[in-house]
Amino acid sequence: MKRTVFTFLILAFASVNVLFGQTNIDWKTLEDVSFTEKYNDEFATYILIAKFGESVQKLKGKTVRISGYIIPLDVEQNQYVLSANPFASCFFCGGAGPETVIDLYFTDKVKYRTDQYVTIEGVLDLNKDDVYKLNYILDKAKKVD
Repeated sequence: MKRTVFTFLILAFASVNVLFGQTNIDWKTLEDVSFTEKYNDEFATYILIAKFGESVQKLKGKTVRISGYIIPLDVEQNQYVLSANPFASCFFCGGAGPETVIDLYFTDKVKYRTDQYVTIEGVLDLNKDDVYKLNYILDKAKKVD
């Protein structure tokens, strides 16, 4: 009887994920990436080019949920980043890797404060070419309550 209830609960959880179409991920998931340096003429310096691992590539175009710290870039322009780490130790300020931040493109105008810890849902995109964007992007982003 216990095994039947357990099996039912597992199937019910899997069904909810399928019905709502999102996958919960964490920052460890996004570590499946490697980087090589390539010279960029526009910036006259070397930049990191991402090579995404198979587990991350499978998530491209999927709706995912991830929790992290908000870093406002331009509140008036609705530009935010989600970070695995608080502002003082994020990729931009503290030396963490580029796999620890995600560009957020919200569906609506939002207002967050620095280091606000939130769960965000959106469609994951992978960027290896555009130097003006981060390697990970959440499109159609929205806060999960």
